[in-house]
Amino acid sequence: MISELTSSPVIRRSPANPVLTAADVPYHATLVFNAGVTKYQGQYVMVFRNDYGSAEEGRLDGTNMGLATSVDGVSWQVSPQPCFELHDDEILRAYDPRLTVLDGRCYLCFAVDTRHGVRGGIAVTDDFSHYDILSLSVPDNRNMVLFPERIGGQYVRLERPFPVYSRNWQERFDIWLSDSPDLRYWGGASLVLAVEDVPFANAKIGPGAPPVKTRAGWLTTFHAVDIDPARGKNGWEERWQKRYSAGIMLLDLDDPRRIVGLYREPLLAPEAPYEVAGGFRNNAIFPGGMILEDDGEVKIYYGAADTVECLATAHVDDLLALCGK
Repeated sequence: MISELTSSPVIRRSPANPVLTAADVPYHATLVFNAGVTKYQGQYVMVFRNDYGSAEEGRLDGTNMGLATSVDGVSWQVSPQPCFELHDDEILRAYDPRLTVLDGRCYLCFAVDTRHGVRGGIAVTDDFSHYDILSLSVPDNRNMVLFPERIGGQYVRLERPFPVYSRNWQERFDIWLSDSPDLRYWGGASLVLAVEDVPFANAKIGPGAPPVKTRAGWLTTFHAVDIDPARGKNGWEERWQKRYSAGIMLLDLDDPRRIVGLYREPLLAPEAPYEVAGGFRNNAIFPGGMILEDDGEVKIYYGAADTVECLATAHVDDLLALCGK
């Protein structure tokens, strides 16, 4: 069992939190969280996960993704209809979007539940209405995030495969990196960070927001999960034994397979009321967007309690200092 966790003192939660809830969405929405956020064509853009159903009945009927825009990154205007949804005889739903602007276009990474496992997808869009799906991984893989530029001539992504068989049938999932010449065919897979190397995780870790480039390396968040069998009802389900926190690490600019700095405590741990109570799954923080502003402020967007979308900020120098730089 892992003891109580606290957030880093360099982190400041926005007084506007939650910055997006189901009440802000002009169509059927119940849980609005785990958004991808970036700056694109002069404004902040958010693509959020929307699970819709009935909170009163504890029922979920489906999932889509919605689009919101902002001039300040705090107050958001939601478009009148969902912007992305996949469903057919094989695909059950697409969810957990991540956004990366690369070569002037916006790329959407997402998870896909199918009848034969979880897959990770990459699509590109210029208008958030039309998408070209470039790749879908084999099962089981997800939490994919793209780096915002090529490295050594290759496109690069972080990902989280599900090696249950090779990890003794345990939920011990790690962060890997793959590269591609064209965003369609991926290989060169390497382990980046293992769950046993994160002191505040005992179950799994995975990529969070797409990395941002700094003077000292690629700064990137990750999610970390610890399980305590003593935990009981912490949301809609009878038992929710997991806690999700956010960590941060620094990867080498030229070889992002190499970690050059790792903060060994949580960057963000569930503490605020909207993170620990009243949600679908309480005690959950899931970082999905990170923006480095010109003045050094870093905006970190995260889902809270699998129910709402929130914002925290820190100065880039403070985050680098956590990573030893």
